[in-house]
Amino acid sequence: MTIIEILKSSSQKYKQKTALVFCEQEINYAELYSMSLKVASGLQSVGINPGDHVALLLKNCPEFIYTIFALSHIGACAIPINFYLKPEEIAFICSDSRTCGLVTQSAFLPTVRSVQEKYGGLNNIWITDVKNDFQDPQHKPYAQLTENKSAETNSNASGETTVLILYTSGTTGKSKGVMLTENNLTSNALAAIQALDLNSTDRFICILPMFHVFAWTANILVPLYLGCPIVIVESIRPPKLWLSLMNKHKITIFAAVPQIYALLAEQAKGLKKWVLKYLYFSKVRFAISGAAPLQVETMKKFEDEFGIPLLQGYGLTETSPVATVNTLSMKKDGTVGKPIPDVKIKIIDENENALSSDQEGEICIKGPNIMKGYYGQDQSTKEAFTKDGWFKTGDVGVIDSEGFLRIQDRIKDMIIVKGLKVFSVQIEEILLNHPAVAEAAVVGIPDDSGNETIKGFVILKSGFNIDKLELMKLCQEKLPPYKRPRDIEIRKELPKNALQKILKKDLRKQG
Repeated sequence: MTIIEILKSSSQKYKQKTALVFCEQEINYAELYSMSLKVASGLQSVGINPGDHVALLLKNCPEFIYTIFALSHIGACAIPINFYLKPEEIAFICSDSRTCGLVTQSAFLPTVRSVQEKYGGLNNIWITDVKNDFQDPQHKPYAQLTENKSAETNSNASGETTVLILYTSGTTGKSKGVMLTENNLTSNALAAIQALDLNSTDRFICILPMFHVFAWTANILVPLYLGCPIVIVESIRPPKLWLSLMNKHKITIFAAVPQIYALLAEQAKGLKKWVLKYLYFSKVRFAISGAAPLQVETMKKFEDEFGIPLLQGYGLTETSPVATVNTLSMKKDGTVGKPIPDVKIKIIDENENALSSDQEGEICIKGPNIMKGYYGQDQSTKEAFTKDGWFKTGDVGVIDSEGFLRIQDRIKDMIIVKGLKVFSVQIEEILLNHPAVAEAAVVGIPDDSGNETIKGFVILKSGFNIDKLELMKLCQEKLPPYKRPRDIEIRKELPKNALQKILKKDLRKQG
């Protein structure tokens, strides 16, 4: 099954039912499907063909959804891009994925122009928030794509067609494109629906960024599969906006990252508790946490203050993303739940031997949600799987005697900042480029919300004497805000093992 087939089916069942709410605009299912086909026709008219790649550099908006469904219809592939990235990082993604077109917003035009200087393959660029009389020879109004009123054509996609390539950091720090097929996404959405017992009377809100697979599956595909309304929030800030929308549209399912739950639990004290719970969350059946570890203390605080079950799940971009989740009927604190339908989990040792219950090892996953591979990286794809075809997550975990998965640690030195992955090697390389720095190590220091604060540790070369402000300024110049260290400590030595490898685990403890 393909995602455009899901939308077509829902448009036939729920024609006049609201599908999307954005600002003051309401779009029903028939309109959503029709608009997606118009965009598909418009893209085809300018030469977008099956197998082509089109990037999206957008904040949350209906055009994000139209475009991805349009590309699904064509049999082409979407490349959602994190808009917090630097122009050189975006240029790398466009170049690596051989992107031929880009859909963006006028706020990002300075970034786009910088990207164009570094990558010349963007033949078509469409701007969603300008009018048809917009004059720019290199950029066109998105509205032009919807002018074609041709009849519906047959979809060129199949279940094995790659519909999304999402870039994430790999074990070497080099960004890799995760190829997700139509079957990956549709099977994951259906399994999540079954596991969580969702239904067509539920109402969703999308505060997560749509460039993240968590948002795309949990906040878009799942509700569209069921014929539910989705309230789209352009930005998570300020919270007052989406909180008021939750009340106005009687949201029943809420999905967010741990930091949001920590913030809400902190705010829900005294009189604020009654406002947050009974005004904004009065219709919420349960909340879902993903994209980063959820501290048990945060979960308990939220549940105590709001009286709403908070269900933690686990997954990766490579798993579309949901692999396990706690449910209302099967919930165990401190775990990420059990595998969703049709997905299997096992723990292996360094020799890929399966381990028994309560033995710690690497988490491996098998199921229809597992990625097709890393785009253009056959060797990395091969290394990501065991000899018998299980995906190796790079995370350390334990499956207890009841079948619940507990995450122990990450093998990869990845840092999670507000649900986004940051690779420490990238920051270390910037620090090491400073002429005064001899050694550098960067780690994530976890806080009570499940978020991590980036901290750097450096040793200076003999004869140099600088302060940390100079190094932090360097990071500010080279990195987007969420990747910048919040503190840099200058030391005389760093903890190392017998092989002189820096012990980052010790640094995290020392904080």
